[in-house]
Amino acid sequence: MQLVIVESPAKAKTIEKYLGSDFKVLASYGHIRDLPPKDGSVDPDDGFAMTWQNYTDKTKQLKAITDESKKATRLILATDPDREGEAISWHVQEVLRKKKALPEKVDRVTFNAITKAAVTEAMAHPRELDEDLIDAYRARRALDYLVGFTLSPVLWRKLPGAKSAGRVQSVSLKLIVEREREIEAFKPQEYWSVTAQMEQGGQAFEARLTVHQGNKLGKMDLANDEQATIAKNAVENGLFTVETIETKPLTRNPPPPFTTSTLQQEAARKLGYSASHTMRIAQQLYEDGAITYMRTDGVQMDGSAISAARKAIADRYDASYVPDSPRIYKSKAKNAQEAHEAIRPTSFTKRTVGSGDHAKLYDLILKRAMASQMASARLERTTVEMLDGSGQTGLRANGQVVKFPGFLALYEEGRDDDKGEDGGLLPAMSKGDSPAKKAVDASQHFTQPPPRYSEASLVKKMEELGIGRPSTYASIIKTLKDRAYVRVEKNRFFAEESGRLLTGFLERFFDRYVAYDYTAGLEDELDEVSGGRAQWQAILEAFWHDFKPKTVEVMEKMPSEVTAELDKFLGDYLFPEKEDGSDPRLCPRCNEGKLALRGGRFGAFVACSNYPECKFTRRFAQGGGANADEDEGPQELGVDPDSDEKITKKVGRFGPYVEKGEGKEAKRSSIPKDIPPEDFGLEWAVKLLSLPREVGKHPETGEPVTAQIGRYGPYLSHNGKSARLENTQEVFEIGMNAAVAKLADAAKNGGGRGRGKMEPLKIMGNHPRTEVEIKLMDGRYGPYVTDGTTNASLPKTVDKDQLTLEEAAQLIDDRAAKGPAKKRAKKKAAPKKKPAAKKKPAAKKKPAARKKPAANKAPAKEKSE
Repeated sequence: MQLVIVESPAKAKTIEKYLGSDFKVLASYGHIRDLPPKDGSVDPDDGFAMTWQNYTDKTKQLKAITDESKKATRLILATDPDREGEAISWHVQEVLRKKKALPEKVDRVTFNAITKAAVTEAMAHPRELDEDLIDAYRARRALDYLVGFTLSPVLWRKLPGAKSAGRVQSVSLKLIVEREREIEAFKPQEYWSVTAQMEQGGQAFEARLTVHQGNKLGKMDLANDEQATIAKNAVENGLFTVETIETKPLTRNPPPPFTTSTLQQEAARKLGYSASHTMRIAQQLYEDGAITYMRTDGVQMDGSAISAARKAIADRYDASYVPDSPRIYKSKAKNAQEAHEAIRPTSFTKRTVGSGDHAKLYDLILKRAMASQMASARLERTTVEMLDGSGQTGLRANGQVVKFPGFLALYEEGRDDDKGEDGGLLPAMSKGDSPAKKAVDASQHFTQPPPRYSEASLVKKMEELGIGRPSTYASIIKTLKDRAYVRVEKNRFFAEESGRLLTGFLERFFDRYVAYDYTAGLEDELDEVSGGRAQWQAILEAFWHDFKPKTVEVMEKMPSEVTAELDKFLGDYLFPEKEDGSDPRLCPRCNEGKLALRGGRFGAFVACSNYPECKFTRRFAQGGGANADEDEGPQELGVDPDSDEKITKKVGRFGPYVEKGEGKEAKRSSIPKDIPPEDFGLEWAVKLLSLPREVGKHPETGEPVTAQIGRYGPYLSHNGKSARLENTQEVFEIGMNAAVAKLADAAKNGGGRGRGKMEPLKIMGNHPRTEVEIKLMDGRYGPYVTDGTTNASLPKTVDKDQLTLEEAAQLIDDRAAKGPAKKRAKKKAAPKKKPAAKKKPAAKKKPAARKKPAANKAPAKEKSE
């Protein structure tokens, strides 16, 4: 029997169909071991030797692989054809060797697509494990470990509230923070434009003012309303005739087929997918045999695939859409071993695959790959120049028409920021014609700051700078979101306070290691290792030689020293200059103390130097930006009509709140985010401070029903049970009938203790592999899918209303692969004391027996050779 090892059960199932009965295919469910998350897993003093530990949730898979390997005559490692795939195969081989379960014959096979032809061809041409790729994996893994486990303790002790930092994600975070700074520093500039609505031969078109008072008009030349009005009058009073007509042919060539990076960018632009969601769907399409391997820097396609694409184009359109010769694209990948074929369909005759997100992404990949082999688009751009009789005022009209669509008939690449193009067809005109002028408009504009990064533009920028590698972008972005260093609003990244503070800390104390060129250079060195041109331990030694002393130097500083340095470094951001020229550091409450950055248990904040006499504080927030008004200090809203106590709006470290009274007896309430700031005043403050609100007595129990705002938002409470409310407004408006209905629904769907049977939001269908029914449920912590045995939460990037059966099944498979969730061990009740027994005569002492090792003791860690 021949044992084949792959990563996933879906891939195993597909491959097993292509192989004979002599083959057994098992899945490792990804990596089977990793560096233990503790100090000492990488030893710089011992040649960067690494200690590996098996994943506890892979015990079942490892046992199955070990048992079958002992019976096998040959082991075939068929994991993915990249560095991570090579590493998984190496880990499997090493574990089996230590368990003395490794067959005499071990082969490595790779294929770029899971089709019968590709798998059969790979099996016929096995090779040995690629030691260079394994070394590159070890170098990268050790680097990330050394940065994380050396730098994170520095952050915990010197930067309160910081979670951790990573080698690549910290540099990616810096990109987002720098863009935030650019936006805050941007000063909008006013300018005006003048356009005329014209008509010739019954066809309307638009022309814009380009010559004013005899001079060529620049974009910013009309700086105010007065200048724009003068220019508009000149156009209104002029009689324009056509001076020149220029027509230029244009050719647009198709883009190459997708790489990992361009797929993530285009899926974000056109489908709104996050990078992680795109890669998850692409992985499933690959494992189902629909597309080629999805982690690649290559843009080339196999010769047979090019022929198939050209035939598919001719079948769908006609011969004019097929260029005379195949298009050949050259890869920009620096490492040939990792520059695989571009992402493409395995069959160009298959128009659709799957449904939902799978179908959409497959359609995108198919069209891009086909378009890459289509004829160029031929366009024609026309420019018409018109002057008035004096020659002092001129207009220009641009038009563009597609003469032959070529690849544009199938696919057009998206753009991150649409700057617009001249479009439409101009009417037929000749020199000397005088088009009719229908209307003239003067429009005010303001220059715009650079846009915040979207996932597409961030990935594009990271690729341009050489930060990370395309296969890592999805995990980098996910890490930034998970650590709450950034937030995403309307598909754009905003830097959170914690992210800005961390970036400032790293720029001040570890500037070299968040420099773009340094990080890109390190990536190039890792590529040299995978290409066999550099020694991995030498790269680690050079890095560690400078990095370790730097962390020691910072660790020796007092926290107050670090905060003082950051106060200086971030001074322009935290305390921007005021328009009236007053001191931006002057405390707005006492008007005597100076504001400065301070460190606290829950992170950094700004406080007055006169503490404790003056207790003014504010969050480490966007200084000079959206939250600049927080510097104004407490705002007195008025007096409570019932108690005559003063009500004040304040801003603390955790955001805005209202306070009634003073001292320890003061009552406080946070201001919910769904109350618009412009609407908030005394009325809202009184209502918030009056909570909880009694809605009334429950008609069945006679117990009170209350509405209030808790840690997780607004809710109803009755007799130990609760029900969610939609918003803050509902807390004050809901009546008894609606409250009783909501409490009943919550009890029916499992709200509170002793919950009843929950009704599914949707029956998704039967699992495509197990045939078990999958349901979409609404749980306490959000929607999840279940097959009755395994529950899997929906990622934040997945809309429950758009969830497909394939996605639900994969979520369940992924969760099942991780093993059962760990439960907190319950404390054993203290045993009841037995009545004292009668004393027996003392027995002779026996020699102490040796203690047996605990049965559940963790296995000894493995060390790499």
